[in-house]
Amino acid sequence: MTEFCIVEKSNHIMTVRLNRPDRLNALHPPANAELGEVFDDFAADNDMWVAIITGEGRGFSAGNDLRYQAEGGERVPMPRGFGGLTSRFDLNKPVIAAVNGVAMGGGFEIALACDLIIASDKARFALPEPKVGLAALAGGLNRLPRQIGPKRALGMILTGRHVAAEEGEKLGFVNEVVPHDELMSAALRWANMITECAPLSIRASKDVVYQSLDNASLEASMKAKYDSVQNMVSSEDFIEGPKAFAEKRPPNWQGR
Repeated sequence: MTEFCIVEKSNHIMTVRLNRPDRLNALHPPANAELGEVFDDFAADNDMWVAIITGEGRGFSAGNDLRYQAEGGERVPMPRGFGGLTSRFDLNKPVIAAVNGVAMGGGFEIALACDLIIASDKARFALPEPKVGLAALAGGLNRLPRQIGPKRALGMILTGRHVAAEEGEKLGFVNEVVPHDELMSAALRWANMITECAPLSIRASKDVVYQSLDNASLEASMKAKYDSVQNMVSSEDFIEGPKAFAEKRPPNWQGR
């Protein structure tokens, strides 16, 4: 049982709802540690192929719970970072952020650590840490420039300004903006499109994309050997896909 989030699993999709709505889902160390365990479980569960993370109530996440920190709350290790995601670099399964409201500071960093961002038209994004004498050191300063370019990123980072969902889509860090009441159905639509594909192909694709971004040489990235690709080509699904195509039927993916 979880205390700070609600976890549901169905049809190869794990949905995680941040559940501290009285604090706009601001996260304290115990919540981050719990979410780290939740996503450890997701990584190890062969039946779970895609995850969606969203928030209960009016917000996605207001970031770090500064009130808890000011009150002298207990600090516990959180090696996986905010939301169990911002310091996680070994997860090849895709994660979708369904941003239902404010995503500020660490909350925005959680969304940036996801592979897709689907936003409600009520969503707002910001890295406001400099306004309280801090900096977005849980990946915001690193991921946002990589995703939208340094000039656009610095336009947000150096001002701490709030960006609406529509502008986030124009800047390039939001994949789709939908009416607020349609957010979860849209996120599930994306997740279901992913689960129609072979799970090991999805993991290999995600792995190669991110590793290639870390390699300055296109040629080197294309010649590199990837364990995820080897897992894909040696899988049962590597045989099932072409066979199902030839037999004009939907493939029966096993994820192995």
